[in-house]
Amino acid sequence: MLKTAVKLLLTAVLIAAALLIGWKIRERLLETKAAPAAGQGQMAAAVEVAPVERGPLSLRRTINGTLEAAAEFVVAPKISGRVVRLGAHISDTVERGAVVAWLDDDEFAQAVVQAEADLAVNNAQLLEAQGALEIAERTFARVESLRETELTSESEYDLASADFVAKQARVKVAEALVSRARASLEAQRIRLGYTQVAAKWPDGESQRVVAERFVDEGETVSANTPLFSIIDLDPVVGVLYVPERDYAKLAVGQPVTLSTDAYPKEAFQGHIERIAPIFRQTTRQARVELTIPNPDQRLKPGMFIRATVELEHLEDATIVPYAALTERDDRTGLFLLDPDGRRVGWREVRVGIREGDRVQVDGAGGASGNRLEGRVVTLGQHLLDDGSEITIPSRANAP
Repeated sequence: MLKTAVKLLLTAVLIAAALLIGWKIRERLLETKAAPAAGQGQMAAAVEVAPVERGPLSLRRTINGTLEAAAEFVVAPKISGRVVRLGAHISDTVERGAVVAWLDDDEFAQAVVQAEADLAVNNAQLLEAQGALEIAERTFARVESLRETELTSESEYDLASADFVAKQARVKVAEALVSRARASLEAQRIRLGYTQVAAKWPDGESQRVVAERFVDEGETVSANTPLFSIIDLDPVVGVLYVPERDYAKLAVGQPVTLSTDAYPKEAFQGHIERIAPIFRQTTRQARVELTIPNPDQRLKPGMFIRATVELEHLEDATIVPYAALTERDDRTGLFLLDPDGRRVGWREVRVGIREGDRVQVDGAGGASGNRLEGRVVTLGQHLLDDGSEITIPSRANAP
């Protein structure tokens, strides 16, 4: 009997404990379900806001590129020979027409001497032929006068006439030989002049800079072997490759601002000089050339540049922070505060150009009646729906 009573007592205690635990769990669940309902419509979402602005806005694009020399002239000899002396080195300034290299000229100097001797011989032969012509001319004149008085025979007249014509021909041959000898002498002098290699670029500035030297003194070079590369550094040319999306917005003469790693705190100005009429098939980009004044010659060919060009400009744009934009149902829009600043409304917008963290927007449809004014939410949009209540904890965001 005692054991049975103990069992019944324990069973009753366990049942009471189970009922108590179940009742506590039920109360907790009811509190959890009731809490959101009780707070609904009373707790406002904390957000950050910014004013809608109106003013100028520009679409700028920064494109990487490189610098090239505006003009390059390669100095090369017209003849073969051994380099005896070089008159310029890298970074030297060179005047147009200055001699920058000398080749061994012994052989060519000897050829000039030989040509001068040949000319002297031909001049002597010409003098001899001219003397013989004078004698033949006087003889022919005397025979011709005697023929009129019939004091000479026809045969003597014919001989004198033939000799006179022969002497004239001999003089002409001698004159031709002299002309040929003079031409040969001039050619040898020109070839001798080729041993002095000059930097004769056709046009542009009278001074340029030596960019590279390809040979050393003592080397034997053939004709047309490059000796120096001489470039013009003012102005320099910037080369960019632009995609199709920006191509139509570029124009010759458009100003460009440039920066380089060599001078990170400085900006250089230039303008678009040429725009290629074709795109590269591999990259779908077009070549654009810039002209950049470089009077102090600090910019060098081969430098990496970042060129910023203004593609579009609006004087009176509606501007909001880029952070204010959000996507809802595949539509772009923003949350605009009511005049009292307690609620927000969802407004679909059309996004225009962007400059940094600011973006131009228009109301859906672009009509003037849809122009945005007031303040927009820039942080906390994920907590909001159309008509949601908000609170602005920071005074910095007050109107």
